Amino acid sequence: MTTVRVRKYVYARLQAPSLDKMEEFLTDFGMVRSERTKDRLYMRGTDPQPYLHVTELGPAKPLAFGYYARSEDDLKALARLPGASGIENIDEPGGGKRVRLKDPNGMGIEVLFGQHLLQPMGLPEYKVNWAGDKTRRTELMRLPTGPAPVKCAGHGVITTTDIKQTVKWYRETLGLVSSDDIYAGEKDNLIGSFNRLDNGKEYVDHHVFFALQAEKSGLNHLSYESRDIDSIMIGHNVLKAKGYRHTWGIGRHLLGSQVFDYWYDPYNVVHEHWADSDVRNEDDPSNLFTPEEGLRNQWGPELPQEFMEHTIPFA
Repeated sequence: MTTVRVRKYVYARLQAPSLDKMEEFLTDFGMVRSERTKDRLYMRGTDPQPYLHVTELGPAKPLAFGYYARSEDDLKALARLPGASGIENIDEPGGGKRVRLKDPNGMGIEVLFGQHLLQPMGLPEYKVNWAGDKTRRTELMRLPTGPAPVKCAGHGVITTTDIKQTVKWYRETLGLVSSDDIYAGEKDNLIGSFNRLDNGKEYVDHHVFFALQAEKSGLNHLSYESRDIDSIMIGHNVLKAKGYRHTWGIGRHLLGSQVFDYWYDPYNVVHEHWADSDVRNEDDPSNLFTPEEGLRNQWGPELPQEFMEHTIPFA
């Protein structure tokens, strides 16, 4: 067990047979190319991180989640864990140092420190008139068209054949804490677990990691934050017009409260747009729900079985 608490979830790393197809999809999804080599594609959002999505050339499969450490001492602590890499210098945009680990299911975990940031790109600015608070006067509401602009990486979701061991590892190794857990039958029969960063008094998104008990271990989906529901609705129309395969949305989750919309990339990896998440800090307790309470929407289409069963093996 370590005393490390990762500071931020920053990217996912995948492998795919065509960087061209991935760049086209991710651009239509609302990301921007940061850098590309003959065998790697780095895509960024409007936040200053140099990448939030990495694609390596090769047979399609998920490779890793990336997080920021709080200090180089934290990297040293992680490097002492069984099976961990040493501290490596990173030869990717932004540089910095890294330790690589494997979670109990075989998913790669990369923890970085010292990455150089870029200038933020900003998001579209417009005013929304709410009932009783109509601050947009005279000017007309004309929303920007095009893909939903991606701001940053939101969370990663996996399926696992041993959720208790998986959740224990993420909490003890990366310092994540429970926001909401889901049980079936007896309260100790955990089947789902939403986990957030432990940044003390700082408010953080409801979750950066969700694990779901399943018959197979693998990647369920990747999530990216966009500006708001308008961006997601317009981005939905862009992806639909391009002929991409949709799986679930648009709706609003109960746990986390995000507005969501889920799409398959060309290699069957589900990518989510989300906006308007609940935020919590160390003063907020963990909650326990049944599936009927927790795995439902506030509005929008019902959860499809296809989505619940979707997983892409790590190996």
